Amino acid sequence: MSYDRTTLRPRWLHIGFGAFARAHPLFVLDRGLRADASGQWGVVVARLNAGREELEHLALAGGLYHVLEADAQGLRASQIGCVIDTCHPARDGQDALPRIISDAELAVISLTITEKGYCSGPDGLDFDHPAIRADLKHDEAPRSAIGVLVQGLAQRRAAGLGGVTLLACDNLAGNGRKLARAVGDFAATRDPDLAAWIDANCRFPCAMVDRIVPAMTKDSHARVRAHLGQEDRAAVICEPFLQWVIEDDFAAECPPLAEGGALLVADVEPFEEMKLRMLNGAHTLLALLGGQAGLETVDACMADPVFAAAVERFHEDEAAPSLPTLPGIDLAEYGVQLRHRFANPALQHRTAQIASDTSQKLPQRILAPLRWHLAQHGTVPPLCALVLASWLQWLRGTRDDGADLPFNDPQAEDLRSQLASLSHGAELVRAYLSKYQGFGSDLAQDARVAEALGHAFERLHSTGIRHTLLSLLSEPHP
Repeated sequence: MSYDRTTLRPRWLHIGFGAFARAHPLFVLDRGLRADASGQWGVVVARLNAGREELEHLALAGGLYHVLEADAQGLRASQIGCVIDTCHPARDGQDALPRIISDAELAVISLTITEKGYCSGPDGLDFDHPAIRADLKHDEAPRSAIGVLVQGLAQRRAAGLGGVTLLACDNLAGNGRKLARAVGDFAATRDPDLAAWIDANCRFPCAMVDRIVPAMTKDSHARVRAHLGQEDRAAVICEPFLQWVIEDDFAAECPPLAEGGALLVADVEPFEEMKLRMLNGAHTLLALLGGQAGLETVDACMADPVFAAAVERFHEDEAAPSLPTLPGIDLAEYGVQLRHRFANPALQHRTAQIASDTSQKLPQRILAPLRWHLAQHGTVPPLCALVLASWLQWLRGTRDDGADLPFNDPQAEDLRSQLASLSHGAELVRAYLSKYQGFGSDLAQDARVAEALGHAFERLHSTGIRHTLLSLLSEPHP
């Protein structure tokens, strides 16, 4: 390690210290510190609910952990040293995180809390969300990420301190704007003057993050032990590729992120849409269709010629055409690169992991390109329709071979129960369109969408996923 960890100060708080945080934003900061440690950018990492034991093991390791980049040639390990402290409300008290946020040295708060952690609805903060309702009633002891942030910023304002940068690192279109809206809505409900102070003093840059980081398993922990020759419970295995595009809008000093490989730009949105539709959209296609076909990992999907061809068709015909031209970006080459990354056999990225929380992912990944094709050509792209139909099958709970499907989507539990009693056919599709909020009123009432989904669902139900894909792929490109 080329920097002196003893000089680091608590200038950065990261909430949501899961595998992706370890392998992406903190990896980049560590790499930046190796190039320029003058800013003393030490990180306090926090979890809000689960993860207390992980943080305690990390603390015993002095905050040190390893990131292992994996490909067909093997593993390459880097030790990460930017973490200087940990925090968990169950261990340190409900006031611990707001107190850290109100520390004078703090300048950046980053988050990897998944889509559902933002408690957002279509028009801002979801005030009916149970965690938000609870936090607004008991604002001195918030439990949601949004409530914690607002409480900490309120204490910061009361102490006469300046604003901070709040940096969302989750796969959400306009993630900075969504975070700003959620925080602003919550703060305005508590105190309009606080909301005005946050708006004037804090910054919420949008960011696009890209690195495939599978969930750690017993097998991957064993690989870590074998490679390092020691236990590291915070270690994570990921792909070598990494990209981080950040809107250059910081409240104060910017950490050495560009030095660590991040790209600071004026407008993140084109990069963000490219990644959400090309990478994440194809991931969701493989997770739902491949998972229901019994393929447990992304590389297993890509080793199957039918699924590999489906991803290529999705990239070329449905995702890429819906994107604007980006300077210096060849979308065809980007698609080739993505398919090469998906085929990495060392990652073992599980389709069930990607399929979790699909209700939160479909709008950005599948419905956005679908809307573009409807607006431009008046047609529903067939693979987008097939993905949506396959999720309807997923909600009904069985794979093509009759085995039970794993289901991890709290936002869709009610939808699943509402659809369970309906028979196949038009009635089921109409209920799906009307009850899944992601469709919005425009798609829910569009006869072209209903027809395309009904046709796709019938094909899946009658011939199965593989035969449906083979038939679709035999059709000429539009």
